[in-house]
Amino acid sequence: MKKFASLLFVSVLAGIISIGAYKLFSESPEKVEQASVFEKSSYIPTNFINNPTKSSTTDAATSGIDFTVAAEKTVNAVVHVKNKITTVGPRSIWDLYNGKSRQQTQIGTGSGVIITPDGHIVTNNHVIKGSNEIQVTLNNNKNYIATLIGSDPKMDIALLKIEADEELPYISFGDSDNAKIGEWVLAVGNPFNLTSTVTAGIISAKGRDLNEGDNLSQSFIQTDAAVNPGNSGGALVNTNGELIGINTAITSQTGSYIGYSFAVPSNIAQKIVTDLLEYGDVQKGLLGVSGSSLNSMIAEKLETEETEGFYVGKVFAESGAAEAGIQEGDIIKKLGEIKISNFADLSGYLSSKRPGDIVNVTVLRNEDYKIFPVELKKKEVPTSINFKDMQLEDLNPEVASKYNLEYGLEVTDGTNELYKKSGITSGYILLKVNGMKVTSAEALQNFIETYGEDQVQTMTLINTEGQIERFIYNR
Repeated sequence: MKKFASLLFVSVLAGIISIGAYKLFSESPEKVEQASVFEKSSYIPTNFINNPTKSSTTDAATSGIDFTVAAEKTVNAVVHVKNKITTVGPRSIWDLYNGKSRQQTQIGTGSGVIITPDGHIVTNNHVIKGSNEIQVTLNNNKNYIATLIGSDPKMDIALLKIEADEELPYISFGDSDNAKIGEWVLAVGNPFNLTSTVTAGIISAKGRDLNEGDNLSQSFIQTDAAVNPGNSGGALVNTNGELIGINTAITSQTGSYIGYSFAVPSNIAQKIVTDLLEYGDVQKGLLGVSGSSLNSMIAEKLETEETEGFYVGKVFAESGAAEAGIQEGDIIKKLGEIKISNFADLSGYLSSKRPGDIVNVTVLRNEDYKIFPVELKKKEVPTSINFKDMQLEDLNPEVASKYNLEYGLEVTDGTNELYKKSGITSGYILLKVNGMKVTSAEALQNFIETYGEDQVQTMTLINTEGQIERFIYNR
């Protein structure tokens, strides 16, 4: 009994001590203040946002970006384009030996984007280049024969037209100038003949030049959306389903996608399409300067600290730039509101403008920024051209009257090799190429850019005695 009482006493005493200790430490003003100070020292400043509950690998779906709406808007407006090329030439060494030629047909494939409900389709020029027949297949498997309205080989854009009995789904143009690096985009097309394929990525860069230093350089949107052979001519759209580019190229050692793809910006494509519909050709406005993109090496040679922009090395007489007051040595920093870092930025912006447009050019001159309103001038139309070892010029009135001709180009010079092969000399007149009338040097230049000089199968000329001669190229 005594032992039990002793244990009970010890237990009660221990309980009293524990409760007392708890009351002492939990209610002590000093300890409460210390605890508050500790809490305050662990607060995150209100201007610094940190959310540790979200994973750093959050993908587009979990971050609230929905691709399904854009895909539904666009997938039915992207078509499959088949390019039928028929050539005549020897098919074997025996045909070559015996001088025989046979018809050969090749089929190329790509994509296109319907941009109007009545069937206008934009695609790449290289998709339809050299075609004898262009076939378009819609997402509902309906087939149409397309007509080539026109093309701009330098920008690799072509416009087709199909005749349908109903209004077609189409994609509206967006503003590619407003597209941001890091923005999500979708590539819609037909890679490897797999119709209605949608891939996602982000815009990796803008104003990308794949032929740096070339005066015919492009200004591409670079993305990491998967683009493969067959995607050419397809749509690059933003998450609203707006067309911001025409997928055009990939860079790869294997010929397939490895993380880089390129699209012609929609502002350039839209301007080309509008020109072809309104004028029948592409209206190109010239600023009237030449020079080079700035980088650290060129900046050192020019003794300037500027490493971005376009250095004006020459201003052409009677150009818009000369009339506005731009001078050699100026550094172009902006066109309108678009920053100019290199030649691709400059050429890309100008490709979306026409002759007569006024462009505000911001230049850096002697450490001061100046703005010059420049009226773009029309590109000079060529009156002569070199073709098949011949120098050709537009017909003058006397020659046209002599042979009673309304079209053709006069041979003003030719190589000895050309004379040995065909007997063509100065004074011959080129009338037709592949059965098409040669109306001017500009028209022939457009033919070469669209189809390629190697696609010439026949030429029709008038010799110096007024006789018709026809030349057939075996392929």
